[in-house]
Amino acid sequence: MRLVFAGTPPAALPTLRALLASERHEVVAVLTRPDAPVGRGRRLERSPVGALADEHEIPVFTPARIDEDFRCALTELAPDCCPVVAYGALLPQSVLDIPQHGWVNLHFSLLPAWRGAAPVQAAIRSGDEITGASTFRIVRELDAGPVFGVVTERVWEWDTAGDLLDRLAVTGADLMLSTMDGIEEGTLVPREQQADEVSYAGKVTAEDARVPFTDPATTVDRLIRSVTPDPGAWCEFRGERLKLGPVVPSQDPGLEPGEIRAGRKQVLVGTGTQPVRLGEVQAQGKKRMSAADWARGSRIEPGERLR
Repeated sequence: MRLVFAGTPPAALPTLRALLASERHEVVAVLTRPDAPVGRGRRLERSPVGALADEHEIPVFTPARIDEDFRCALTELAPDCCPVVAYGALLPQSVLDIPQHGWVNLHFSLLPAWRGAAPVQAAIRSGDEITGASTFRIVRELDAGPVFGVVTERVWEWDTAGDLLDRLAVTGADLMLSTMDGIEEGTLVPREQQADEVSYAGKVTAEDARVPFTDPATTVDRLIRSVTPDPGAWCEFRGERLKLGPVVPSQDPGLEPGEIRAGRKQVLVGTGTQPVRLGEVQAQGKKRMSAADWARGSRIEPGERLR
């Protein structure tokens, strides 16, 4: 099939690579988000998907919004199908109607669970033991289209959102390729999602990543892992922001929520249940370091707390 691929971040790269390597399909163009300013110099940089397309000398479209010019260009390209992985913008119906087999999205959850922008984070935060990825036909309603196929993935107790997304991006690439093959062969019949099983995973903000130490240790652990590496968990210490890496629930004697107990080799912080042992931390204006090194440099006084 002739394909126009839409995607933007690193998580979309395994799928694009799989489609480029396929002997059955041809990626004739790529749609990605506009070049974005990065670094201190705010230099414009191509998205990861756009950069890979450039390497393969594939035409790249970067409209700030999907407009009539892009619609006309897509019509001229006459794709049979448009696979999508984390493109990052809404597609109007006039564009969805162009390819014969529609637009097929790879979503990192077992739909209809965790529709929305942050399914991987939601799965970890909720303590799901199994998650996965789904391919589905895009319709106007958010992540509500009929599902072509799924692949499952175990959520390990130490997984961060970054760890889990990396694995899903790889297994999801195989799923998307098999979905394209099945659509071309006419052997795939998409199934409608069950409305009574729908759950939503909204975009995670920096405020959502603030750690409430009054919550149980398991909740604190899941929250931190769910926002690692992005947007990153944090709290306040002495009125300044302190970034937190993953923690480990501890069986040591209890502490009050947020209360710090610093030893030579470990730093414990109280929660609503048992304490947690801090991993790496990053104070404002400093590099990441072990919690023990941070505690020694901060000369923590008895009774001080993370808030």
